[in-house]
Amino acid sequence: MENIVIPSEETRLTLYPMDYDEFCWAIGDTVSSDFLRQAFEMKHEAGNAVHRKWMRDLRLYMLIGGMPQAVDAYNKTNNLQEVDNIKREILQLYDDDLYKIDSTGRASQLFAAIPGQLGNNAGRYQVSSVLENQNAERVSSVVADMVDSMVINLSYHANDPNVGLGMSKDLYRYKMFVGDTGLFVTLAFKDKSYTENLVYQKLLNDKLNANLGYVYENLVAQMLKANGNELFYYTFPTENGKHNYEIDFLLSRGNKLCPIEVKSSGYRTHKSLDVFCEKYSSRISDRILLYTKDYQNDGETTCMPVYFTQFL
Repeated sequence: MENIVIPSEETRLTLYPMDYDEFCWAIGDTVSSDFLRQAFEMKHEAGNAVHRKWMRDLRLYMLIGGMPQAVDAYNKTNNLQEVDNIKREILQLYDDDLYKIDSTGRASQLFAAIPGQLGNNAGRYQVSSVLENQNAERVSSVVADMVDSMVINLSYHANDPNVGLGMSKDLYRYKMFVGDTGLFVTLAFKDKSYTENLVYQKLLNDKLNANLGYVYENLVAQMLKANGNELFYYTFPTENGKHNYEIDFLLSRGNKLCPIEVKSSGYRTHKSLDVFCEKYSSRISDRILLYTKDYQNDGETTCMPVYFTQFL
């Protein structure tokens, strides 16, 4: 009996886009990974010159992403316009596949609206603003197929933020991220013929406008997911009830929670973290601010450069 796979001989693997380590290796950087891990474990500042280099390398990863075709195009041409062209071709393939998932076009529309939904700071993906007469419950099977196809990552709202986050996740309240941040950048500016003039040089040279900070949020979601974490977040009303505080990501560690706030700048303000940790003090272990500056402590909050996300 030949060519028969016995169940014990078959292993199912979940394949993500290249993570940051794999990206570095692919572009010929075989040393940064070990130094990054050492810096994370020793919990000390990298120093201005090293930190600037590591952040620029990370921003290059944000622009190119982890799709093998895009990385290969960069290695062959060192031309971000060629990389952008490849990513547009991949997005077209995604769109074709999304129409196979749902021939009415709902999956395609939901995917295309991800940058706008993240940018409006609504605290959840608002299906009704994308699809007329639809809500999260009505499109749940479509969204589930999108998750299975791995073009997106979902972060669910944890209604009761505690160690068993999955026990209180709200299936109809979520944030939707593109599975690959390089594709996210191109998707966000797909209406332009070439993305670089708008965001590539700004991002690469650390000139990203504050209102484009959701690029970093998408990156953190991708890196946490690649490291085996399920994604959860939490919102709760401010004291006057007019706005919401938001914890961008929640990780369960041992019998405690690790809340994470993401900043696309160097600002160390973290009001949401402070109020959340006061409200749920008995449930909190580490409290982390991921931002674009070097490692430091701000009271009980650990301020980490975003390139340390891969080790959380």
